[in-house]
Amino acid sequence: MSRALLRRSDRLLAGAVLVAIGLVWLVLVGFDGIAAFANEIDEIGEGDYTVGSAMLHVLFTLPRRAYELFPTAAVIGTLIGLGGLAATSELTALRAAGLSRLRIGVGASLPIAVLTLAMLLSAETVGPWGEQRAQALQVSAKSRDLAVARWSGLWAREGDTFLNAQQGRLVGKPPDSYVELDQVRLFEFADSGRLQALSLARRAEHRYGQWTLYEVRRTEFHQRSATSTTIAEQRWDSALQPELLSQSLRRARYLSTADLRSNIDYMQRNRLDAGEFETAYWARFFYPINVFVLCFAAMPFAFGTLRDGGFGKRVFIGIVFGLVFFLLQRVAVDLSNVYRLDPRLGNALPPAAIALAAWWRFRRQF
Repeated sequence: MSRALLRRSDRLLAGAVLVAIGLVWLVLVGFDGIAAFANEIDEIGEGDYTVGSAMLHVLFTLPRRAYELFPTAAVIGTLIGLGGLAATSELTALRAAGLSRLRIGVGASLPIAVLTLAMLLSAETVGPWGEQRAQALQVSAKSRDLAVARWSGLWAREGDTFLNAQQGRLVGKPPDSYVELDQVRLFEFADSGRLQALSLARRAEHRYGQWTLYEVRRTEFHQRSATSTTIAEQRWDSALQPELLSQSLRRARYLSTADLRSNIDYMQRNRLDAGEFETAYWARFFYPINVFVLCFAAMPFAFGTLRDGGFGKRVFIGIVFGLVFFLLQRVAVDLSNVYRLDPRLGNALPPAAIALAAWWRFRRQF
């Protein structure tokens, strides 16, 4: 077979799949963004949070939403693109020209590879940045006593006391979740504006209705002197609401791989449960595997089931594929967390099961 024919066939396949994925992706992200904006409507009017703020907040989260919805868009778009070529007998013509089904699948996977790479880069750069900007916008608009700075972290005010935390996280799942802050600084000012005391705590957490500071070094400033004390654990009587702080904390699945690794190392050093962060960390590495397994497992339908099927049939099969896979993934990951298994095992089992089932069902076609 000539190289020219291969190039033309690759362009045909890649173009059909790329256009279909793009359209499906646009629809999914659009509906998800509209639903997100609808959820923000009830909060419009809190502080300075306006309709424009809500729209900007949703726009900042679009890169993250595009990343999360891409696997679904990829499998549905692949089925629509190849199914359309099958319905017009173009796939049959390519087969008659000597292309194997596997070679056709490789040609159709080229745009999927490029888009998957783009999503991986987005998850490490634009996605986390957008989430941080969205949360900072929302928090600063709703509360004048709370702000999120890019380099200095979280800032909160309670009366004459100012809190600064380098980073924070929500640990666990509701109703047992709690807020934990790292590298906390408490600035206590007098009515005159003079700094009275500075407390440096390695960690702070809100549990059972109260704040606790750990590994605290407190310095009190007097007129001509200063005294410093070190406390292993100290209760902090504060009315600062963890629910308000939790709005400014980024979820594990929204962090970059480097930030996830940093949080995992910190929690392991302090003998804390890092299960949520480990799950998000390894899900990032299995993301491209999941996309390719889903798409390759769905491609054989284009040579048989979808040849005489309409648009709705292709969409339906793509949705079923996506739902089955993501349900398997959720169950496998949750079971690995419950039984303290390696999170890599929970992420590897679903794509392995889908790939095995697809090979068994369609081995004669390939």
